[in-house]
Amino acid sequence: MALPDGFLWGGALAANQAEGAWKEGGRGPAVTDVNTFKPGADPKQYAIHHVNTVESIRAALADPDELTYYPKRRGIDFYHRYPEDLALFAEMGFTVLRVSIAWTRLYPTGEELEPNEEGIAFYLGLFEEMRRLGIEPLVTLAHYDPPLHLALKNNAWVDRGILPLFERFVRTCFERFGHLVTYWLSFNEIDGIIRHPFTSGGIIEEKVPPLANGESGLEQACYTALHHQFVASAAATKLLHEMFPESQMGCMLTMLTTYPNTCHPDDVAATQEKERLLYLCTDVQADGAYPRLALNLLARQGVTIPFEEGDAELLAAHPVDYISFSYYMSMTESVNPDAERTPGNTILGVKNPFLPSSEWGWQIDPVGLRISLIDLYDRYNKPLFIVENGLGMRDEVTPDGRIHDPYRIDYFRAHFEEMIRAVDEGVDLLGYTSWSPIDFISASTSQITKRYGFIHVDMDDLGNGTLERRRKDSFFWYQKVIASNGADLS
Repeated sequence: MALPDGFLWGGALAANQAEGAWKEGGRGPAVTDVNTFKPGADPKQYAIHHVNTVESIRAALADPDELTYYPKRRGIDFYHRYPEDLALFAEMGFTVLRVSIAWTRLYPTGEELEPNEEGIAFYLGLFEEMRRLGIEPLVTLAHYDPPLHLALKNNAWVDRGILPLFERFVRTCFERFGHLVTYWLSFNEIDGIIRHPFTSGGIIEEKVPPLANGESGLEQACYTALHHQFVASAAATKLLHEMFPESQMGCMLTMLTTYPNTCHPDDVAATQEKERLLYLCTDVQADGAYPRLALNLLARQGVTIPFEEGDAELLAAHPVDYISFSYYMSMTESVNPDAERTPGNTILGVKNPFLPSSEWGWQIDPVGLRISLIDLYDRYNKPLFIVENGLGMRDEVTPDGRIHDPYRIDYFRAHFEEMIRAVDEGVDLLGYTSWSPIDFISASTSQITKRYGFIHVDMDDLGNGTLERRRKDSFFWYQKVIASNGADLS
């Protein structure tokens, strides 16, 4: 078993979790800048994204210097320290690094006619330094950070008027960075808008009008926004292929691998229905059309898709070139209302008694990664890219300044073994980027003590610390894995 020559090894970051410097360089507020951390909360508590109201958002913006309880405003100062961090990634042997471009660094409100040149200069410097170090940029255009201005004005992605604004941002990215970037992603975990509509789509629930029957219109708003993102993704793919025919656009799915909790037919049917809506997002972007069964399921739930003239043709003509996904855990599904549920990646699932769990309740399932790879490749027959996979755990710094993290090494070793088996079975896999190669602010809990990195950052959940970077034991292990192209996992 072996990985192909040219397999891309690296890690993945998001601007809103790493950069910080939220008021510098002309950057405008994004929705993640008002997500708060609540100290003293049980670290195992399931707290995806805090509910935001217009009142709470305006209160947060009224205190722009508050960084303690708005951790994504400070990140890990990647904005200023990226040369140091990139040097560490290069030392590990990275050949790819996934990053995202903050829309509000280029267009602070989303409505400007010309881009912010300070933001352009930052990303040019970042990509040029990556290229100098031999690291391929893998760039996400939208990673959980729509402009807050657009959320407050028109509920962001619910309003179709966002499409030309996003296209202006995308065109700027291609014009200014396209000569440095070959691999692009349109939307991070695009399916996430159904689970966390504010962070993914800028949707403020109180601004969503009720349906004609008086029921909440939030589900309809989410699928309306999702459709607009599908259209935006296809338009971005079209534009990229026109401007840089050799470059590639991918989609990105939250791979929430789900097994029936029992062999009871009702559990199997419930699992099938859950997966139908999950795969909907990749079906549209990879195959260019909504699948009939998913449309019928949504219709039974009272959801309509707001097609306008030309949408279907655009989706059909411009599917993505490859499929990327995040994979952290698996779950089970059951119709039993009393079944024990446990947290996962922005979702609750029925607990699998055969799997261990992390401190935060996420179940660890390396075989599920192989199952996911085979299912996705068998379904779409397009190249795949694992762009998020990792383990959030507490780390201890020893008196001599070292961080021993054998649990992280064990996690990655087991997942790499299954990844290589899938490739050996015939899966076309472009590369792998761990989440995250360096500790930063967790998307789900806004903590940094839920640590993912091979590199430790000296900071606590309230922002105290020196920000010093330290290599963990896993740093040297991953360095060896990359040097051997996955042949040496010892």
